[in-house]
Amino acid sequence: MFKHILLPTDGSDLSLRAIERGVALAKAMGARVTGFHATPSFHVFAYEALQVESTREEYLRVSAEQAANLLGAVESAARAAGVAFESVSTVSDHPYEDILRTATERGCDLIVMASHGRRGVKGLLLGSETQKVLTHGNVPVLVYR
Repeated sequence: MFKHILLPTDGSDLSLRAIERGVALAKAMGARVTGFHATPSFHVFAYEALQVESTREEYLRVSAEQAANLLGAVESAARAAGVAFESVSTVSDHPYEDILRTATERGCDLIVMASHGRRGVKGLLLGSETQKVLTHGNVPVLVYR
């Protein structure tokens, strides 16, 4: 049914569990997976301490290392299951756009991603990348909660 599954990760425990389920689904279907991570852009005025304390170059270096570690978890799960793997890492303030663009460019026919289940004011203020992917995309999405 599905041949290529995109697995976005933010490094959270819930995201890692969604990756495990996505890899298991890929194995069962004979599909391949693409791990995805979006790092926030560097801003002088920022909400992340790493951005405030770092130069742009230092921030990008550390962020690239973090992305490699997060995508390494996807790769490890895929290799252990015998599933073909590739990865994509971007720098973006709108991860949902890059998730959808990557799914289209790579020919993914399913996105498996976690939802933290934020509701009410918290959900409105923090937003939900999963909700944005569901709203703006045309690729099927399997949401793991």
